[in-house]
Amino acid sequence: MVGTRAAIRYAKAVLSLAIDNNKANEVYSDMVLINSFITENKSLNNALRSPVVNLSDKASVLNRLFPSVSSEIKSLLSTLVKNKRVNILGQIAVQYGVLYDQVSNKEKAFVTTATPMTPELESKVMKKLKSLTTKDVTLHKSVDEKILGGFVLRLGDQQYDASVSNQLNTLKNKFTIN
Repeated sequence: MVGTRAAIRYAKAVLSLAIDNNKANEVYSDMVLINSFITENKSLNNALRSPVVNLSDKASVLNRLFPSVSSEIKSLLSTLVKNKRVNILGQIAVQYGVLYDQVSNKEKAFVTTATPMTPELESKVMKKLKSLTTKDVTLHKSVDEKILGGFVLRLGDQQYDASVSNQLNTLKNKFTIN
């Protein structure tokens, strides 16, 4: 993805500044807000990426949308405008979240089930996650009827697929190979 390296560098710089100023949590909240605005509003995303839209107009829109963000974010926005890199603001917000989680000893786990999780199943999954990592885990749940049953759990770069559809595919492959 174009600008990913630059986004990581900007995110690292903002995180470093935020940690120095004891505002890492506040900046994280601002980054979540910025990322949600950009991902949910396609016209804003298109305007920020468009070479046709003037930089001053982009800066004006961002200042009006985010008037109460931290000084670190305001500094980032002005730097991006000055360096003509406003188009990667969304990527910077995402990368900041990743870096913030690393520094805060947090990790995100994703579980997909065929039906909504019961509280009992969720507690079992959380117990299993606690045994897999020493980090503070946040569980993100989703429902996908295509897996038919069971669940798919992803933590970092590890994935455990205990779905019925995966078991059926494995069985199908065994029959077709032999």
